[in-house]
Amino acid sequence: MSVVDDPSAPSGAFIGREHILPVRVYYEDTDFTGLVYHASYVRFFERGRSDFLRLIGADHVRMAALNTAFAVTRLEVDYLRGAGIDDALIVRTCFDAVKGARILIRQRITRGDEDLTLAKIQAVCIDLKARARRPPSELLLALEAKLASDVKT
Repeated sequence: MSVVDDPSAPSGAFIGREHILPVRVYYEDTDFTGLVYHASYVRFFERGRSDFLRLIGADHVRMAALNTAFAVTRLEVDYLRGAGIDDALIVRTCFDAVKGARILIRQRITRGDEDLTLAKIQAVCIDLKARARRPPSELLLALEAKLASDVKT
């Protein structure tokens, strides 16, 4: 079994077009009630997107070498249920489409079969001077097989 096929691997794995990243809830992720603090879910989502890119060969270091970075320009989160300390969660990430400089992403965090948190993210490709740019062809090629819909540039 390769790292890409093994959901327990440090960077997670793909099941079809969906990236699966296991995360464990630690004390530092919780608030005084013992539940996951709302901003911790945003950090979990970031890890899911970063490891998705890492596994397709488009990690942040490689993109920086291509004068490319990413900026989140829209984040919509629905908190459905709480998670607590020591819970084993799964961050599920699907890159939906590329439209010009924009990348549309859906994410959810689950515990077993239960959805806890849902998110819609719009990220923009930028150059290293923070100007919007179209994704480089290397990124588009890497994303092509994992997009839920067609690449539209």
